[in-house]
Amino acid sequence: MSLTYSNSKIHPHKFALYLGCAGIVMMFAAWTSAYVVRHAAGNWLEFKLPNILYYNTATIILSSITLQFSYEAFKKRNENLYKSLLIVTFVLGILFIALQVVGWQQMMQMGVPLKKNPSGDFVYLFTGFHIAHLMAGLGILIVALVHAFGLPFKPTPRRQLRFELTLTYWHFVDLLWVYLLVFIYSQS
Repeated sequence: MSLTYSNSKIHPHKFALYLGCAGIVMMFAAWTSAYVVRHAAGNWLEFKLPNILYYNTATIILSSITLQFSYEAFKKRNENLYKSLLIVTFVLGILFIALQVVGWQQMMQMGVPLKKNPSGDFVYLFTGFHIAHLMAGLGILIVALVHAFGLPFKPTPRRQLRFELTLTYWHFVDLLWVYLLVFIYSQS
């Protein structure tokens, strides 16, 4: 017996997104587990993470807030606010990446280059793969911006679903960053 959307409680696109997010969670869980095991093995360089990561965290949290408000404005048919906050979210995503690059440069200046010690390598791995997922989110935001500015403003159910998928993924990437930062700080 096949289950169709009309008989299920969740849209197939949302289900696919949740499966993708679960896979990403499993990947990062495996890496954080490897981090704990490797840390216990010794040969571990203790270092303080750059403070710029706090600014990164504030930036990505703010981007989730602006995207949430953009979605609410979309539903309320407030076209100008919807579009403005979508742009702000995109800019904050770019700013997050720029701040992360500065954070990597600061780590290198502190004597924690890539491929020198496993402790630093794990931080580069976590943050690098997080940025890869954030860049995927920026790609999705570009599509949302093209729809926002290239199509007539019509909050149709299909466009609302696309926006919900974008919002869910962006919040997921935000929560993933907060998890990684808390994990890394708790292990220091």
